[in-house]
Order: sequence, then structure tokens, then C-alpha cells
Amino acid sequence: MINNVGGVIIWSDDVEKLSVFYKNVLELEPVTEREGFIAFSFGEFRLSISYHNGVHGRSKDPLRMMINFNVSDIDFVYRSLSEKGVTFLRLPEKEHWGGYVATFKDPDGNVVQLLQRSSD
Repeated sequence: MINNVGGVIIWSDDVEKLSVFYKNVLELEPVTEREGFIAFSFGEFRLSISYHNGVHGRSKDPLRMMINFNVSDIDFVYRSLSEKGVTFLRLPEKEHWGGYVATFKDPDGNVVQLLQRSSD
């Protein structure tokens, strides 16, 4: 059966705009980049952004799926992204399970979350 998640694709009609955000604002390093496609690697997991002719404009249901990025210092990352103009929907906040989360949207309106796991 299924034993792992290989990756996630964010479909867009403006790959360039999302590429700039994920590369320059979030500072992710691409492993593959060509017209209409970019991919970032986290071990065996890939986050890809690609053009799809069935996608138009901003996400119409941005809470349906959420990308979580693990961070070791959520306050530092929050301040850094805020200085780059990222507007947060949810400021860094401790969860009942001991970790911290903060939430924002990418330029297509997809919800993205920073996740700092509990140290215990």
C-alpha cells in the first residue's frame, strides 16, 4: 500500500509569480526550474509549482489544503517574512499539543503554515 508522500503540486496560471514568492520571499532553493515549472526538494519530498490550463486566478477554496513548513524558530521566520511584506492570517501561537503555528497566504491565495514542533 502507500508508504510515503512523494510530493505536492501547486497548480497555477501564473507560475512566475509563485516562483518569485517561493524562491525570493520564502527563500526555498529550486532543484528543477524551467518555463511553467519549478520544484523544490526536501529529502525525498518534492514541492512543485506548475502551469495548469484549468486553473484561473486565486484559489477559490484556500483552506481545502494547507502546506506546512517545519521551522526551528517560528518567531524569527515570522519576523523575517513580515519584513518582506508577507501578511499573516494567524500570528505565531502555541497549540494545545505544545508546538507553534503561524499562517499566511501565497500570491495565489493558497494557505501556508509555519510549524514549529514541540521540543519534548
